Amino acid sequence: MKGLIIKEKWLNLILEGKKTWEIRNFNTSKIGERIALIMSGSKKVYGECTIKDSIKINKDILFKNLEKHQIKKEDVLDLKYNNPHAWVLSDIKRYSSPKPYVHKKGCVIWVNV
Repeated sequence: MKGLIIKEKWLNLILEGKKTWEIRNFNTSKIGERIALIMSGSKKVYGECTIKDSIKINKDILFKNLEKHQIKKEDVLDLKYNNPHAWVLSDIKRYSSPKPYVHKKGCVIWVNV
């Protein structure tokens, strides 16, 4: 299974079910795949989800969907993405306790778990 590395603030919102769009600067080929959710810097998997879709977006779409991505309205204007996409997350599952994994040096977005 592939694991997506996510900063703590955003990962917690995903695991709480409040954030269903993960905003990235590129599309993904992992639509329909189950992925592990990893907190950046922790070397632990906190849960998993399915990437249901990847939608090309713009700032207009971001403003209309604040509740899905949880980025503050005032911060949307500061996003510097050239090719923004919303990765639509579904079937989110939080593990009862985080599971350790071996983090390969140099991995910053995806890791094998």
